[in-house]
Amino acid sequence: MREKIVAEARSWIGTPYHNCADIKGVGVDCGMLLVRVFVDLGLVEPFDPRPYTHDWHMHRDEERYLDLVLPRARRVMAPRIGDVMLFRVGRSYSHGGLISGVDPLTIIHASLPSRVVLEEAVERNAMMAERVATAIYASVLSARMESSERREITQNKNAGASSTCSSVVERLQ
Repeated sequence: MREKIVAEARSWIGTPYHNCADIKGVGVDCGMLLVRVFVDLGLVEPFDPRPYTHDWHMHRDEERYLDLVLPRARRVMAPRIGDVMLFRVGRSYSHGGLISGVDPLTIIHASLPSRVVLEEAVERNAMMAERVATAIYASVLSARMESSERREITQNKNAGASSTCSSVVERLQ
């Protein structure tokens, strides 16, 4: 699945940067790129964080970006391809991309300065390189796996309880 995430993100490369847009080949911003990739692959339930202004992060301390990503993902310390990398820009975390390589650390993101979706090594982008120490990594797949594992454990417990009840009933008859 990680390769599918990267492939879907790469299919957006060359799409012009446009605030609040989410149409491949026409326009997208960094947040809507994440939404489209994960929602379109069925990894996240559909949601729409718009509207927001292009400079909301310059005037507020509110962590809007984190509040949208972290309930749908789990923070990770060692990022893998397909995970999300979030950067503090301005007064809050407000830029993100999808990790497409780990050595060197490479992301696919909609870049306002470049005016396009591109794939680039973090160390080659001055803005990202100076913020890498405070970056947050999150995995939608880890969050989904944990959720699936919890369901499986619950189902196994319920199945075990059900079979135990059945055997007690059988012995009583």
